[in-house]
Amino acid sequence: MSRPLPLGSVIGYSGTVPGGMVLHPDKSTLVYALGTCIVLRHRGDDHNQEFLQGHSNKVSCLAISRSGKYLATGQVSYMGFTTTIIIWDLEERRILHQLNLHKVKVESLSFSPCETFVASTGGQDDGKLVVWYVKSGKAVCGSPTPIDYAQCVCFFNCTNTKLVTAASAKLTIWEFDEGNRQLRPYDCQLGKIRRVLQTIVIDSKDDYVYVGTQTGDVLQVSLGPKLFQNHGPKQKLCMGVQSTISTPFDDLLVGGGDGNIVLLRSGTLKTVSSTRVHGSVTAMANGNADQSGSFEFFVGTSKSNMYDAKRNMMASQLIHTCHYDKINDVAFPSGYSEVFATCSMDDIRIWQLEKCRELLRIQVPNQKCMSLAFMPDGKSLISGWNDGRIRAFGPQTGKLLYTILNAHKLGVTAITGTSDSGKIISGGVDGQVRVWRIGPHSHSLIATMKEHVEVVNGVQVRKNDSECVSCSSDGSCIVWDLTRFTRNNSMFASTFFKAIQYHPDESQLLTTGTDRKITYWDAYDCAAIRIVDGSLTSEMTALDISPDGTAFVSGGYDKEVLLWNYDEGHPYFTGKGHSEPITKVKISPDQQHVVSVGEEGGIFIWDYKAPTSASTSPASVGSPASGSPEP
Repeated sequence: MSRPLPLGSVIGYSGTVPGGMVLHPDKSTLVYALGTCIVLRHRGDDHNQEFLQGHSNKVSCLAISRSGKYLATGQVSYMGFTTTIIIWDLEERRILHQLNLHKVKVESLSFSPCETFVASTGGQDDGKLVVWYVKSGKAVCGSPTPIDYAQCVCFFNCTNTKLVTAASAKLTIWEFDEGNRQLRPYDCQLGKIRRVLQTIVIDSKDDYVYVGTQTGDVLQVSLGPKLFQNHGPKQKLCMGVQSTISTPFDDLLVGGGDGNIVLLRSGTLKTVSSTRVHGSVTAMANGNADQSGSFEFFVGTSKSNMYDAKRNMMASQLIHTCHYDKINDVAFPSGYSEVFATCSMDDIRIWQLEKCRELLRIQVPNQKCMSLAFMPDGKSLISGWNDGRIRAFGPQTGKLLYTILNAHKLGVTAITGTSDSGKIISGGVDGQVRVWRIGPHSHSLIATMKEHVEVVNGVQVRKNDSECVSCSSDGSCIVWDLTRFTRNNSMFASTFFKAIQYHPDESQLLTTGTDRKITYWDAYDCAAIRIVDGSLTSEMTALDISPDGTAFVSGGYDKEVLLWNYDEGHPYFTGKGHSEPITKVKISPDQQHVVSVGEEGGIFIWDYKAPTSASTSPASVGSPASGSPEP
């Protein structure tokens, strides 16, 4: 069987997970969700990361115990299936228990102050509240939540047997009897106030609970008589309250859907100060505090940004960022492995690989970049967009160099440059392959090659610029003569071709697609040489061959990165971490890293391992791939 591919570092953050970022009590480690991964990152070093992997689907919530010894994470499952809660031992970085009782989704988690219990609530398809033993992983008691499912749960700070849940319109205090294994609910009286409740925070003395609402205000409810006391601020937050925390000095920090963060006095709920960040505030965590009243806090937003802010100035500093939408492509400059580029909705970003740091962001608002490539001379970064335009930018400045209008109808899905950097070859949703001449002050269309009838998913060009090959969702790959601009040869299969690559010696072609097969083709007569199973379950979307031609990497809807020996057709390493389909994979020119990007918006940087031969390694035995020569 294949061995695990070591995961070196990750760029990304699932900003849409409510409370999806917490700060470890040691105040030095940020813990946050990214797809199926839990990332532990040192707050001062982006490259100092550890990963907790065990979930089979994307993480939906997380909670950390008061001492930082335990971490609980819940996930989303498929309709009708049970979902999993994992309790982690953070000191040993291992799974302590896997709890399976809720269905479809775990909505919220909370540890008791003594760390003996953890409470969990299920989503709208489950509607249950369950209290578990942390050490044994067994359920203490459970109860269906009244009327509606509980969106959040929170233990009291000073007692281990009381907790609060907030449903869409009901605030409930629960007491559980460990001996009789019972949960007893007590409804809070909100009077004439009608709100959709979204967040909960309890003050340090357990006197009041503060509830954030979809209306944009905070309700103050006394936990003794269980009565509504106050609400504020007067100026409500737009798009509702998405996150609330209690500060070290018992005030409230409230994050809104519009990116506003407001500091409120806990007694009066009046605004003290405010700041603003980019995206909806979905998570906040307290940092260090001093006796002068100043404190530090961290903010996570729906745009996959993280901020470090301080109370004395209420000024925020961006400390981590990534794409918040599906990443469509990734590219390295020719022969240079220090940086790489990715593209998504609204922007192109250039990253420093070693430090996982964003160097440059090129923004085109309200447009989606569907493909990109560095010109071989390194002087421009060419990109295809869903508005049908090709845009070229300076890779160091981000300055727009030129734009080719109406390059393709409905969008440019594939793009590459010739080795002399004088031409661009592009493919589009319209099925056409076009060749463009790029001059120092102008650009022009040389030829349009029309044979594909579906979207062109990939274009590759020979080193001598004499031929190029394109693959399409119509089940064909066509080799084009770049002198006569006509078809030289073609390949057909019962599949939607998603990716195509030339072997470095250009004697063979490698393709993959929706039939889950990876096919070797002769580059001269276009005959199929060999077919291997790229996946046993899902369609394939991405391929890349190593510069020395000894290995290739693949990815697809099974969310796994496979590193293959090219000659043997066996996968020796498997990388698991993506929670949604992989869109592109690339091997760095120095063959030290593999970069994969996916629909969840994460960039996964894996350590490249040379696949060993079958004669020296048992890894190929029992491999899911099976080579079969074409008859």
